[in-house]
Amino acid sequence: MSIRAEQLLEWYDRERRDLPWRMSPGQKADPYKVWMSEIMLQQTTVATVKAYYKAFLEKWPTVQDLAAAELDDVLHAWQGLGYYARARNLHKCAQKVTRDHNGRFPETEKRLLDLPGIGPYTAAAIVSIAFGAKATPVDGNVERVVSRLFMVEEELPKAKKTLTELAQTLTPATRAGDFAQAMMDLGATICTPKKAACGLCPWMKDCVARLKGEPTDYPKKEAKKPKPTRKGYAFWLVRNDGAILLRRRAEEGLLGGMMEVPSTPWVEREIDLKTALRSAPCSALWKEKTGVVKHTFTHFHLELKVLQARLKGNPPVNGLWVMPENLGDHALPTIMKKVIKHAKGA
Repeated sequence: MSIRAEQLLEWYDRERRDLPWRMSPGQKADPYKVWMSEIMLQQTTVATVKAYYKAFLEKWPTVQDLAAAELDDVLHAWQGLGYYARARNLHKCAQKVTRDHNGRFPETEKRLLDLPGIGPYTAAAIVSIAFGAKATPVDGNVERVVSRLFMVEEELPKAKKTLTELAQTLTPATRAGDFAQAMMDLGATICTPKKAACGLCPWMKDCVARLKGEPTDYPKKEAKKPKPTRKGYAFWLVRNDGAILLRRRAEEGLLGGMMEVPSTPWVEREIDLKTALRSAPCSALWKEKTGVVKHTFTHFHLELKVLQARLKGNPPVNGLWVMPENLGDHALPTIMKKVIKHAKGA
């Protein structure tokens, strides 16, 4: 084992974070729990994930339990974690592991990569943490540590390959899982994006960015492009008994499989009312509510106007009627909760 690996592991043994999914020294990790935590932690903070992780395991303590769950239940339990494709893939992956692997996660990165929602980072994390094999999971924390340690001038995202190769040179053959978690902890607690507590870092003397420059200047990143703004209309249709019309979004794509207030396509231009009404769930006396519902996704901003109508008669509509007090029983993304709040304010 290299001196660097020894230094980091000594630091980790003293300073390791106490996390719900992390085993105590000497305990064997459960691949299901490792996988669950890693999927939840993608683009989400540790503080947010803790409660969701506990709730999921209480409801579905094994991969077989999760595989047998209804997708609606999984999506509903996932509300608040965002990036709902992760929840759909979580469910699909549990089903595939149960069906094709007798409920046991594969023990190699190559076979793990065949499972829904598992990419190179997650596969390496499972292999190293759950099975103790030599593998190098590289997330944003690890990229930051490595870019500063070696003072990599190449900008992200182009630098990803270089940073991964450098990270692999650091990974020891033994205690690879602990080393992977130590790298994550170092980036999350010491080598943070806006500050670097260099005096507490076990690699302080080796860090080239500290010795020759300013650590927080790394990793270098390409300038972000401005997010476009998409626009559309949502249709708030009320039945005589007060029920509201919802519909399910297509399984694939943004917010796939979730429930929504019916809406027009979201496009990067103004939609006139005549065009919007072509997407209405039925003919009705639609009236536009004052105000705009705004929401920001990863790649774009969204502005939705709301058209309201009360249904007369019983024309055929495509969707599900839900009483207002039962709206919370359905997997509604944040943007639709905003639409509902705006519409109910009438």
